[in-house]
Amino acid sequence: MPADLTVATKVERKPKLSAHVAASLRSQILTGDIGVGQKLPTESQLTEAFGVSRTVIREAVANLAADGLVESRQGAGIFVCERPAMAFASITQDIGMKISHALNVIEVRMGLEIESAGLAAQRRNAAQEAAIQEAFFEFDRLLAMGEATGRSDFMFHRAIAAATNNPFYVEVLDALGMRAIPCDITSPWGTDSLLTREYQVMLQREHLAILKAISAGDAEAARAAMRAHLTESQRRYRDRLAGQQADYRFGSAATP
Repeated sequence: MPADLTVATKVERKPKLSAHVAASLRSQILTGDIGVGQKLPTESQLTEAFGVSRTVIREAVANLAADGLVESRQGAGIFVCERPAMAFASITQDIGMKISHALNVIEVRMGLEIESAGLAAQRRNAAQEAAIQEAFFEFDRLLAMGEATGRSDFMFHRAIAAATNNPFYVEVLDALGMRAIPCDITSPWGTDSLLTREYQVMLQREHLAILKAISAGDAEAARAAMRAHLTESQRRYRDRLAGQQADYRFGSAATP
């Protein structure tokens, strides 16, 4: 093996196979693809699906069990169990159209995503960096076609969370789900002012600054770019509130 390849392999340190399997199953559970109370595929099915040994599958399932995501039922199999993140997700399902709720979500995201951007710059591997970039360009593709970009926006932020190699960043972001992304027709906070092409192009400029900082491995620049992005989101919503006050006419909401 060439010396430079050996060095690159040592530096990158690919994650264990069991970690890859656990991450895949965890994502399916947290996004609801495998629901609460649902049985996981059998050990043989998982072995075939992932192309790994039974030992790897057992280790991955043990990791999920340690996180409280699954439980073993003697003679029946492995089942997804109730967990705190599900309660958090149920809260977001009840969120309505209030801008105050959007501001609260962005505040939570700032506490989560500023640090995740810095960690992603430090810890990401080549595949994770590629996933962030792919989500960025998918946003561009959808924008050019005039289609909803919210899903690709969410996947951009989720890919950054995944690149921290700390599964809890992903878990909290998954609990917030698509309601964290206002620039989509499916969001309860989407408005005409937030769905314009100009607005979404501006988002992409902010995303690009984050992507470049992570790709450069500059943790402080990545944090600063994410902070600027989310701070701008806060400002846009506060401007929206100010606009509602300016447009108010006494008694306009009253029933005739």
